[in-house]
Amino acid sequence: MRKKAVLFIDTSDNQKTIAAIEFNGQKEELVQKTGSWTSQVLLPMIDKLLKKNKLSIADISEIKVNVGPGSFTGLRVGAAVANALGNLLHIPVNGKIGNIIEPNYR
Repeated sequence: MRKKAVLFIDTSDNQKTIAAIEFNGQKEELVQKTGSWTSQVLLPMIDKLLKKNKLSIADISEIKVNVGPGSFTGLRVGAAVANALGNLLHIPVNGKIGNIIEPNYR
């Protein structure tokens, strides 16, 4: 049975990346200074959050991603990871299933 964990992704700031997970009424957040390395740190951050909370990727039931405004590249990375995981797991991203979430760069 899939557990009900909600994954939050915020890559709108070009200096830091935020990943958080909400499970059993508690929310845990990781913030990492990234500069231009967002694409290289986001998935390891998500993996670390899941392991710390003894969850698997299959336990994620929903993904919420900040779509902007913000850094062009950062928003693309966050949206791409959220959309890929949403499609892989067949779960909603920002409340939508199967629809691509598009960043708002302004």
